Amino acid sequence: MFYQRRQQHGSFKARLFYLWEVLLLLHPRLWRREAAVTSPSYLSHLNHYPKPALTTMFQNTFLVAWRKLRRHKSYTLINVLSLSLGMASVILIFTLVKYHLSFDNFHANKDRIYRITTEFHEDKIRLNTGVPSPLGEAFRQDYPVAEKVARVAFLTKRVVTPSPQKRFEEDVAFAEPAFFDIVHLPLVLGSPMGRLQEPHTALITERLAKKYFGEQNAVGQTIRIDDSLVVAVAGVLQDLPRNTDFRSEIYVPFSHLKEHSPGLVEKDWWFSVNKQMQCFIRLKPGVSAAAVNDQVLAAISSSYYDEKMAKFFRFKLQPLADLHFNPKLGGYTEKKNLWAFAFIGFILIVTTCVNFVNLATAQALGRAKEIGIRKVLGSQPRTLFWQFIAETTLLTGFALLLAGTVAYLTLPLVNRLFELELALNPGQDVSLLVFLAVLMLVVIFLAGSYPGLILARFQPIAALKGKLSQKQIGGFSLRKGLVITQFAISQLLIMGTLTIAHQMRYARRADLGFDKEAIVLLPVPDVNKAKSNALGVQFSRVAGVEKVTFCYEAPTSEYSPTTSIQFDARPEAEKFSIILKHGDHQYVPTFGLKIVAGRNLYPADTTREYLLNETAVKALGLTSNQQVLGKQASINGRSGTVVGVVKDFHNKSFHAAIDPLCITTLSENYAMYGIKVNLSSLATSLPQLQKAWDLTFPSAIFTYRFLDEDIARAYQLDTMIQWLIQAFAGIAIFIGCLGLYGLVSFMAVQKTKEIGVRKVLGASLGNILWLFYREFFRLLLLAFIVAAPLAWWLMNDWLNNFVYRIELGSSIFILAIVLTGGIALLTVGYQSLKAALTNPVQSLRSE
Repeated sequence: MFYQRRQQHGSFKARLFYLWEVLLLLHPRLWRREAAVTSPSYLSHLNHYPKPALTTMFQNTFLVAWRKLRRHKSYTLINVLSLSLGMASVILIFTLVKYHLSFDNFHANKDRIYRITTEFHEDKIRLNTGVPSPLGEAFRQDYPVAEKVARVAFLTKRVVTPSPQKRFEEDVAFAEPAFFDIVHLPLVLGSPMGRLQEPHTALITERLAKKYFGEQNAVGQTIRIDDSLVVAVAGVLQDLPRNTDFRSEIYVPFSHLKEHSPGLVEKDWWFSVNKQMQCFIRLKPGVSAAAVNDQVLAAISSSYYDEKMAKFFRFKLQPLADLHFNPKLGGYTEKKNLWAFAFIGFILIVTTCVNFVNLATAQALGRAKEIGIRKVLGSQPRTLFWQFIAETTLLTGFALLLAGTVAYLTLPLVNRLFELELALNPGQDVSLLVFLAVLMLVVIFLAGSYPGLILARFQPIAALKGKLSQKQIGGFSLRKGLVITQFAISQLLIMGTLTIAHQMRYARRADLGFDKEAIVLLPVPDVNKAKSNALGVQFSRVAGVEKVTFCYEAPTSEYSPTTSIQFDARPEAEKFSIILKHGDHQYVPTFGLKIVAGRNLYPADTTREYLLNETAVKALGLTSNQQVLGKQASINGRSGTVVGVVKDFHNKSFHAAIDPLCITTLSENYAMYGIKVNLSSLATSLPQLQKAWDLTFPSAIFTYRFLDEDIARAYQLDTMIQWLIQAFAGIAIFIGCLGLYGLVSFMAVQKTKEIGVRKVLGASLGNILWLFYREFFRLLLLAFIVAAPLAWWLMNDWLNNFVYRIELGSSIFILAIVLTGGIALLTVGYQSLKAALTNPVQSLRSE
């Protein structure tokens, strides 16, 4: 009938007729089941029908799977533990990667938002997040390619006083009004039209409003910033989301920057770039960033610099999406690090599934008779396959519940260690739910498919006779390959951990060219020269204080300005830029810098004097440090005499090369005291320093930090990577040990009679143990052959991020294989020793 209709009316109508006739066959009494007690006896044959075959089949399949798992408790426990650890790690990695990829995605027109950055074109290109102060205004006035242009100066750790009894340290941004048209920072109180339009106003977040003023209306309240600027709160911003790189919670008009920090803003200061002074734009629709880079920003360089300096000072647009992922421009991390963690997550899942497959195929021999009986009774290979998939599904379901719990409980520790704000909210996060579902399906497919196929293809006669070969149960060579994979992954992670640890130890112990121990850095809130000088005198009188310097920043500061240098009688500025370090005559002795030629700076700064480092001398093309002494140099537009040369010191972390550098006095820029304290009297000196501080600045917070802690923060990301890889290496090793333990257990059962025969024939305990060990040590060496070249390539690639780095030596690789071998020895040892000590009489009776 169907074929006739298809010929007469076509396939579509034939299918509709077919569907309609099927529906007509479904009588309403079959749509529900009624209890026997409520049904008349004469209708019992109608409403007491058996459950649908499909439902019964599923119930039976999962019931049998549940019984099987309960019967083999150790097998179930090993698999659930390894699966849950692997899945918990992957859940945490997914949360971490998703968190970082979401940064600043919430801004409207985010694809058209850019930050203008500076490139210094020397022998190599150096990058800076800042721009010359007048660039923003020039861009806005001369080039109408952007809808909005805004300059912002981000200042950190400013002292904010909302009332005489309250003082806090906060990050403050001096921003032009257009900044709030570029980024999405909505107001919850105040008029959107008046954002930073009026002088002496401020915008603060909801969190700060509550922190400063409690339940009072914050609008109209006044706050003092660094004792030099009083502003009234004109609006309250919605609290900042976790996933933004704009962390300032106080915004004041850009026009106040000149009175607060005059060193940052000068109308015609085109030759100095400070990373705190930044410029953001929103391009007009249809305007390409490439065109702006090639035409507009190139034109700015040509217009405001001579031909030579225009090649040196270049400006580029940085997309908003790149802010978080460019460490060279102040970003948190590179995307490749996230993909590396995602790859580690994939490795952990593979390790877990390898465990599962190893144990399942090893256990297949013990299930041979069960499979044989099922096949004799009529089970199809497809049914047996789905039976094993059901077991895998149950195991994976339990493991996923446990993994979610472990991930949830571990998350606060991860947040605390890595200073993050990750959250697990499956009820609100659809992407997390989808990921968990996909993760479960992937694990079921990877872990369950191959063992299921192996079990399904058993020949019933061979299975019932117990004469299955290794090839028939998946081949011992396959399990060897899987064990090699596990060993290789563990060794790879151990080698990575050891390499990072060695590099971090090298960075901590290397000679930086200056003294970093027991040096207290103390930011000064006021630019009052008399007060600051008086405070320095009081500090020097404190017992235990050895030296005191008043300066702009420490030797390793990232905030030192970059500028140009014109040396001696040369007609043009040099092709390279130079880092400026401002400090008094005590700067060199306090930080332990070494003068290798000439003398130190004189105390007075009425005459301009310069100290250059050795790298600057070489960059000038001079062959001797003596050649630079007494020469005139114009640095940052100020002429002076070079009076000395300091030995090179690391002004940045080991990721970057030592820059050409200049030290000079400029008292109006001093903002910090550096205090060298005797280490033995540090505990008693700090309270005395605070007492002197409170006498000079009674309304300011005494907040200090140590120089060595600042240096350690420069390697914070690398340390985090080390901790993560270390943790994942431990998890991978533990998962591998669980699988190895289970595999050896099954091997011991499989070799029971062989061990008994060997013992009867006089084999010693060592002979029996070697029977187990030799196989695994051979696999360990094969895994090393796989892991070592891969680790060498990956770790060299990571070490290339450092200019000053260790060289990979054999010790790292030897230690990795020794550690892996020791762990394998302990894991295999327990079960193999237990098997070796079994009475041979019992072994021979085992079958």
